[in-house]
Amino acid sequence: MGSSCSKFSLCWFHSHLKPSVLESPDQENGGKSEINMWGTISEFSLEQLKGATNGFSSENIVSEHGEKAPNVVYKGKIEDGKLIAIKRFNKFAWPDSRQFLEEARQVGRLRSERLANLIGYCYEGEERLLVAEFMPHETLAKHLFHWEAEPMKWAMRLRVAFYLAQALEYCTSKGRGLYHDLNAYRVLFDQDGNPRLSCFGLMKNSRDGKSYSTNLAFTPPEYLRTGRVTQESVVYSFGTLLLDLLSGKHIPPSHALDLIRGKNFLMLMDSALEGHFSKDDGTELVRLASRCLQYEARERPNAKSLVSSLMSLQKETEVPSFILLGLRHETAPSTKALSLTPFGEACLRLDLTAIYGILEKIGYKDDEGIANELSFQLWTSQMQETLNLKKHGDTAFRAKDFVTAVECYTQFIDGGTMVSPTVYARRCLSYLMNEMPKEALRDAMQAQVVSPEWPTSLYLQAACLFSLGMENDAQETLNDGINMEAKKCRK
Repeated sequence: MGSSCSKFSLCWFHSHLKPSVLESPDQENGGKSEINMWGTISEFSLEQLKGATNGFSSENIVSEHGEKAPNVVYKGKIEDGKLIAIKRFNKFAWPDSRQFLEEARQVGRLRSERLANLIGYCYEGEERLLVAEFMPHETLAKHLFHWEAEPMKWAMRLRVAFYLAQALEYCTSKGRGLYHDLNAYRVLFDQDGNPRLSCFGLMKNSRDGKSYSTNLAFTPPEYLRTGRVTQESVVYSFGTLLLDLLSGKHIPPSHALDLIRGKNFLMLMDSALEGHFSKDDGTELVRLASRCLQYEARERPNAKSLVSSLMSLQKETEVPSFILLGLRHETAPSTKALSLTPFGEACLRLDLTAIYGILEKIGYKDDEGIANELSFQLWTSQMQETLNLKKHGDTAFRAKDFVTAVECYTQFIDGGTMVSPTVYARRCLSYLMNEMPKEALRDAMQAQVVSPEWPTSLYLQAACLFSLGMENDAQETLNDGINMEAKKCRK
């Protein structure tokens, strides 16, 4: 029982622990974690990303081009179910790891609600991978070209154009105005149905990369002449996206411009939108698209001008994106009505003295089943020695000698004869008292593995996360503890 549980605990623990938590303090200046969780960029190990994708299973591929794409995007799962998107470059990309690292760090500094932000990277040997926020509601191409229930609403198309223009303006303001191969597959929808621009296109070219992988008919004319991408080239590509939004199809710009010049622009409009948009709005969007598609790069508008032009066209601004997109919106259950127990309150305040008082008072009540199981074995000398270690740990814990408590509890745990969630909880608090929050978090998580329905382990995890400065994760975990305790009370 002890060894199998220990093996399971270790696997579960490594698959759920945050990259930033796994780093030891002496690695903070060694490039392992640029800043901290989802507000910055972290280095992931190849093993972490393999585990998150079931060994880069083909079932986890989300790239629209499938396995034949030179650089494949996978869906991954880490940290208690959090989803990530992982772009794995082919083995000939980015031969200079320093260039890759510098690019990833630069892009990772960008943070906008208009971007699917870069949150991590990995470079080991020839492997080069990027990790981004996962967008659960697929691509613009899916909703625009391959819709099933209903076509994208006109108001949503206008919102997509506006949000993308805002994304480009933000990137330009941060000195990252070059975007490679802007197209409908680079536009993703988050959990609220809001469109976001993939951060992957912000990386500069790798050795084998192509700025434009689409048909040459959609490529900016200056790129065909020089092979270089400019900010004006990005605006040209934005114009092709406007054509996509207008028509619901991927129309070559040359053909569209012929229709516009011949004043046949209504032929561009998606027939599924008939009667659902005003002619003035359609005319204005066509005019903006034609400006973006000018042959001379200097005649195209800049990102700031695009934002200004599109802002005045917005419709139904009070309607959430998920409704306009026809999505079911899964909202998190409210925890405001649920009251905190004294233990939960102590963990919220990070009041270690109060936590100690409660843990010491409740004793080993939650270990009762384990104690009964072992009562038949108490005669063996090995078992007696193990129990003595626990008793010495308990004596030190009651005396508030937390250094000795850690030592005794560690010997008890390492003995492997029995597993006790309360011992993990007590050692967790002892670590916190000794200002060792990362070690404490490990014990709180191990306590949950041993006793999955024990709210105490979740409360302690929250306290550890608060101690580590991870406020959002701490609050989520605290809410999980509240919900678990409420369920137990209802039984």
